[in-house]
Amino acid sequence: MADERDAQGSAAATPRSVHATALSIGLATGAYGLSFGAIAVASGLSAWQAQSLSILMFTGASQFALVGVLGAGGGAVAAVLTAWLLGARNGLYALSLAPILQLRGWRRLVGAQLTIDESAATALTHTSHAVTARRAFWSTGLSVYVLWNIGTAAGALGAAALDDPATLGLDAAIPAGFVALLWPRLVDRTTRAVAVAGAAVALLLTPVLRPGLPVLAAGLVALVAAWLTGRSR
Repeated sequence: MADERDAQGSAAATPRSVHATALSIGLATGAYGLSFGAIAVASGLSAWQAQSLSILMFTGASQFALVGVLGAGGGAVAAVLTAWLLGARNGLYALSLAPILQLRGWRRLVGAQLTIDESAATALTHTSHAVTARRAFWSTGLSVYVLWNIGTAAGALGAAALDDPATLGLDAAIPAGFVALLWPRLVDRTTRAVAVAGAAVALLLTPVLRPGLPVLAAGLVALVAAWLTGRSR
């Protein structure tokens, strides 16, 4: 019966439905890319620098963190460490996806670049059917990559055309962007509790630490929580 249910679930995930899901995810994420491009320019980066981050870094939360710390006057070290800490989760996704994707050579490099929250989530929902899982990973990853970069370009060039993009109040959009990226991932009580604890730590430390360091401290809360959860299991 279990095999029959898996077969039925896999059959329902046709190539057309997988590609449609990938496109919808890409369009939604591209809207965040538009915000990122504008925020990056308002924080002092050039349009080309903002675009380079989306092409090379390509992990939304890390990019928002980087420009947020720099825009708040934080140092480059704090900005890079914050971005790295938030992006480290992609390495964990790669470990889960490796047996499914089985990438070799140049495909492994491209796959590593496209390993993000969205591509990992769609692939891991089809673990009973490796072909569908691979299709979901590649179509979602490519859709998000292309549309995120298009959104970044539009936002960055639009903000760069203004005399003073800071007058739009885009600095307020940085925490809003974080909340928008984080909210869909608060799926249970544990993740919600960790998010609240991290936010509380960041708020308490903001008046006494340099910009960027409170975010790092909040990230350490998540690491400690993950370690404690792993020990309890």
